[in-house]
Amino acid sequence: MGNQTLIIKFKEFFTSSQALKVLSFIAFTIMMTGVISSQNFFFQNIIENGISKRDIIAQKTLTVIDVKRTEQHKKEVAQKVDPILAPAEDDFIKNNLQTLQSSIIQIRRKDATPELKREEIGLLFDLSDNSKKDFVINFLLRADEQSLHEVFDKASLTLANILRVGITEKDYEKDNIDQIIIDNMVSNVSRRQVSVIRALLEQVIVPNLVVDDFATEIARKNAQNSVKPYETVFQKGDKILFEGEPVTRLKRDALRQAGYNVYELNWQGLLAIYALVFISTILFLAYMKVFEKKYMESSYLAISAVLALIVAFIGAVIPTGFSPYVLPIPAFMIILSIFTTPRIALAAGIVLLGLMTIGYQYDIQFLVTFLLLCLLTSVAISQIHYAKRFDLIKTGFDISFAGLVIVVCIYMLEKCLIDVSNILILKNSAFILLNGIVSSIIALGTLPLFESTFKIITPYGLAEFADHNQPLLKRLQFEAPGTYHHSLMVSNLCEAAAEAIGANPILARVGAFYHDIGKLKRPLFFVENQSYFGIENPHTKLNPRLSKMVITAHPKDGVELAKEYGLPPVINNFILQHHGEGLAKYFYNQAVEEEGKENVKEEQFRYTGPKPNMKETAILMIADAVESAVRSLKNPSPEEIDAIIDKIIIERLNDTQLADSPLTLKDIKTIASTFSRILRGMQHNRIKYQENLADELKNAKINIPAKMLDEDLENKIKQLESNEPVKKPEENNNDSQNA
Repeated sequence: MGNQTLIIKFKEFFTSSQALKVLSFIAFTIMMTGVISSQNFFFQNIIENGISKRDIIAQKTLTVIDVKRTEQHKKEVAQKVDPILAPAEDDFIKNNLQTLQSSIIQIRRKDATPELKREEIGLLFDLSDNSKKDFVINFLLRADEQSLHEVFDKASLTLANILRVGITEKDYEKDNIDQIIIDNMVSNVSRRQVSVIRALLEQVIVPNLVVDDFATEIARKNAQNSVKPYETVFQKGDKILFEGEPVTRLKRDALRQAGYNVYELNWQGLLAIYALVFISTILFLAYMKVFEKKYMESSYLAISAVLALIVAFIGAVIPTGFSPYVLPIPAFMIILSIFTTPRIALAAGIVLLGLMTIGYQYDIQFLVTFLLLCLLTSVAISQIHYAKRFDLIKTGFDISFAGLVIVVCIYMLEKCLIDVSNILILKNSAFILLNGIVSSIIALGTLPLFESTFKIITPYGLAEFADHNQPLLKRLQFEAPGTYHHSLMVSNLCEAAAEAIGANPILARVGAFYHDIGKLKRPLFFVENQSYFGIENPHTKLNPRLSKMVITAHPKDGVELAKEYGLPPVINNFILQHHGEGLAKYFYNQAVEEEGKENVKEEQFRYTGPKPNMKETAILMIADAVESAVRSLKNPSPEEIDAIIDKIIIERLNDTQLADSPLTLKDIKTIASTFSRILRGMQHNRIKYQENLADELKNAKINIPAKMLDEDLENKIKQLESNEPVKKPEENNNDSQNA
């Protein structure tokens, strides 16, 4: 018994909607991982543990760069570049010399014993040769002022010469300072002065040329970039690999150019890819749940998953050496934008590009190019008019032009740094140029297929249902002409109001066309059709309860007709919700009069609903009531029209019929003003033509040919009364001759 209960619980779980969602998620992540990883398993068929399992023959001429040799040569060239030296602060060294000279002068002028002066000056000099040191000290203490200043001046000039040439760290380390001083000594210096000048300068000179690490690195990079890569050519028919040969870096690159995938993917790598797919999918679903909750339905998620798998599969079957710019990423963006929203398509495109760039080892240029194109596509699609299919092709041209500009700019930047083949630039530019155009054509051609597969109606599909030659609209036109005309008027109101508040105008228009199709089942029971057929109102012979049942059944009848004629499911919302749970007030009041208020409940005379839960269906509810009310008036004034609109809106609000709709008070105000503007145009006054037009023309003493009055007057009067243009006499040769 316990086992049976456990089995039942498992069965209930796996058949529940939540379990199906979880299983669908797992299935998608596994399939996406398999598609992205599929390229890598082909390599394992020819390579095992880094050893070739069979001979690989080149099917075309391959020019492969020997990366290892090229990198080694670049390192050697960079090491030969001497460090670039930059001058340091020379003023510091000059100030040190001046300070030393000032100290010597101060010591000379001190009132002290000669021994103390010798000791103080000796502390200023660090000379290893004592005899040399004694000579310098004696000279500095005993020389007259003129000789002393002459030595100081010559030392300063010599120091300037030395600093101009520069002293490096290497010179300082090799103890070459003495030779540098001699080489840069000024002329006309005696031997005695040379020794003193050398002693002075040796105390202050430090390196004034230091290594500029940044400039040196740039110089070495430039030297490396100037190195031409070593190339190995495999002619067609040559063996790239022999059986049993180790696969080196060069051979791997050759295999990649030959179309083989050279990444050995083990189970650890496979799990890493699955983790990336899992996290990316979770992030996309989180975005959908927070920002696009109404598109969390299975059909929208299913088409997103299928489109992503198709694009990933195309990326997997494209040979490794082939250009990735042929991937139909724009087609993915266009189709998903039309079925959902451009924002959802942009989020999905970013996630898919990230996975493919990592999984297929694409360059950063590919990622940048298509990220920018995804952003452009989402903006361009949001601006197109769905009534014009060619606008989609125009969008493809815009994407192509933008892609071309992006690719060319990226390659121009690359050519500043490395040598890029012009053929490669032309090839990828041509691919990206064709990609946008072909993607728009693919999207336009596959939309009907995806619509029928996933049962999602797009604006293009809605535009087809707006065609008045649709069978159901044809039936409505001939079997219920009053309802048909009412639906046309309501559709104009709905479309204008939806556009004004940012709702879907095409959906609002099409929904309004079909909202009353249920009246086709009993068209003569609705007042707008009775006058056309000239029949008596059948409700006069029915009791109010029966009449209410007939009238309130038309939403349910409409849904049945919609299923029979294959209308998209979203139209059912308009059919069922345009009355909401409103009260059939006319029949309710009749029943109250006949049975008494205590015997009649409002709930018995209400529509079954549900209440409108979309902006478009809420607009339809108001438009349906407003159009009928205004049409019942004879030549209403603008004030009367506004009063009726306000009255109906207030009634619907007080009856909580708009409680489930996302309309704001601002939206309702905009809808009311839009309805007022449209209805004023519909209710404009017309000129009343005179019945006895011939007499009026004679009384006006207008000279009209007798033949025209006798033969053509009746036709002209009919033309005037039917608002048809009357031909001027000069436009008709016969009339001109008669005149």
